[in-house]
Amino acid sequence: SFAPIVILLFLGFVCWHWKRIIFTMATLEEQHMATASEEYNEEAENEGELGVVYQSLDMLQEQGIAANDIQKLNDAGYHTVESVAHATVRKLSEVKGISEAKVLKLKDLVKSMVPMEFKTAADALEDRKGLVSLSTGAQELDKLLEGGIETNSITEVFGEFRTGKTQLCHTLCVTCQMPVTEGGAEGKAIYIDTEGTFRPNRLQAIAERFGLDPTSALENVAYARAHNSEHQMELLKTAAAIMSQDRYALIVVDSATALFRTDYSGRGELSERQMHMAQVRSTKSFYSARLIS
Repeated sequence: SFAPIVILLFLGFVCWHWKRIIFTMATLEEQHMATASEEYNEEAENEGELGVVYQSLDMLQEQGIAANDIQKLNDAGYHTVESVAHATVRKLSEVKGISEAKVLKLKDLVKSMVPMEFKTAADALEDRKGLVSLSTGAQELDKLLEGGIETNSITEVFGEFRTGKTQLCHTLCVTCQMPVTEGGAEGKAIYIDTEGTFRPNRLQAIAERFGLDPTSALENVAYARAHNSEHQMELLKTAAAIMSQDRYALIVVDSATALFRTDYSGRGELSERQMHMAQVRSTKSFYSARLIS
C-alpha cells in the first residue's frame, strides 16, 4: 500500500508542477502582449502628434491570417492594413493565390481595425488638427496655401515650362525633413523622376539654405528614374513597400503624366490612358505620406 501512495503523491506533484508551469507561461504571455500593446499605443500616440499612423500587414498574422497570404499581398503592392481596407473586393481578388472567400474574410477583419464609418463633424475637425503642412520655402506662398502643402492627400502642381514646378518639388524634399515647428514633417522623401529633371546638387544648396546637413539631406531622399508608364507604376508599388518600413513624409512624381502621354497616344488609346492615370491618382491609400505630381 506504500507504493501506490508514493505514486499518487508523485503524480499529484507532477500535475501541480505542470499546472504551475502552464500558469506561469500564460502569465508571461499576457504580460508580453500587454507590453507589446502598450509599446504600440505609445508609438501610435507619438506618431499621431506628427501625422497619420499606419498599421503593418504583419498585424494580420496575429488575427489568424497565414504568413504566405500576407506575403502575397505584399508582392501585389499592399503593405499596410489601411491599403487592404481601402481596396475593392475585385482588386483584392486579382491578387494571385488569394481566393474570394479569403478576400471577404480579410475585408471583414480589416473593417474592425480601420475606422471607415460615419463620424461627427467635430471628430473630423479633431482629425484635421493632426495634419502636418510642409513649407514650400516661400512665406507668401505658404500663406496662400494656409500653411503649406497639406499632408495625407494628393497635390497636383501644374504650370508653363520653367515656372518652378520641379524646383518646388526639390525644395519640399528638403523641408519635409525639418522639425514640425519649422514647417517640416520630420520624415524622408521619395522622388520618382520621369523626365530626367532630378538634380541632387539642388538638394545640397536647398539644405544649406535651411541650415541642414547636405549629406544627411541627400541620404534621406530615395530616388528612381522611371523609363515608361509601366515602370512608373511598379516604382509606386516599390515606394509603398519602402514607406511602410520607415517614416516618409513626401513622395514626388515629376511628372505623373509625361510617360502616359508618350505611351498612349491618339484618341484610340485615350480612354485607356485616362484609366491608368486615374489609378495613379487613386494610390493615396497605399501611402502614409504626401504625393506630389
